[in-house]
Amino acid sequence: MSVRTLAALLTRRTRQLPGRPAPGDLVADVRDVRVTLGGRRVLTDVCLEIRAGQVLALVGPNGAGKSTLLAALAADLPAESGTVRIDGRLAADWSPPELALRRAVLPQSAALSFPFTVEEVVRMGRAPWAGTRAEDEDDPAVASAMATTEVAEFAQRSFGALSGGERARVALARVLAQRAPLLLLDEPTAALDLRHQELVLRVCQERAAAGDAVVVVLHDLGLAAAYADHAAVLHEGSVAADGPPGEVFDAKLLSSVYRQPVEVLPHPRTGTPLVLPRRDVQRGEPRP
Repeated sequence: MSVRTLAALLTRRTRQLPGRPAPGDLVADVRDVRVTLGGRRVLTDVCLEIRAGQVLALVGPNGAGKSTLLAALAADLPAESGTVRIDGRLAADWSPPELALRRAVLPQSAALSFPFTVEEVVRMGRAPWAGTRAEDEDDPAVASAMATTEVAEFAQRSFGALSGGERARVALARVLAQRAPLLLLDEPTAALDLRHQELVLRVCQERAAAGDAVVVVLHDLGLAAAYADHAAVLHEGSVAADGPPGEVFDAKLLSSVYRQPVEVLPHPRTGTPLVLPRRDVQRGEPRP
């Protein structure tokens, strides 16, 4: 028996593979989480539930704690207090290989020091499945992820030679190739043009429809309203509101949270909330 075969057998025996959650199942939850960074309280007693089959958008102004909450949920950032559970267990109790089978993380920016090709970067998403029965799905998973994010046409180009938007789509393809039941995406649309912003959010919807749980940090409230099933509005490290966008995207609340007067109007065709800044406020007039 070769060393590689032996290692694969040992991996199969020691790693607990995740099952597929049913729609509505609790995939992850955050309870009373507090995080302090650099002596400043960034999150205070945050509670959230993440369920299979749903897109949850984290929205709020700069500094509200969205990325910190995502990092805590991913178990990449330890909480000062409170609990984070993934797949029914404390996130800290999963080994890194087991955790990588259960959640895939897209950070705000992707940088690599070596000249990997696009396909090689996407294939990195399959690393958690090495030595498992799902290893046979590597090639179709990579091909599907690249096709979905429209990066297959430059599969052999160097990642470092891509534009910012192209890199963002390759990074998303890596996350999709990982095929974890929980996707954690930090501002995946930030570097993208209009067409690819819509593509990314459609992909989020498609993954949720396929049974995954998707948590996405967004600045564009219009995208959140159009594509998210649930939204959590963060304000100064706490959840100011949590529920369907049609319920929580309230003009008074958003004006207060963003310190910018807004109005919320129904889309004339779909009824989806449209959040627009009020530009008729005179200079010097008190703002919320």
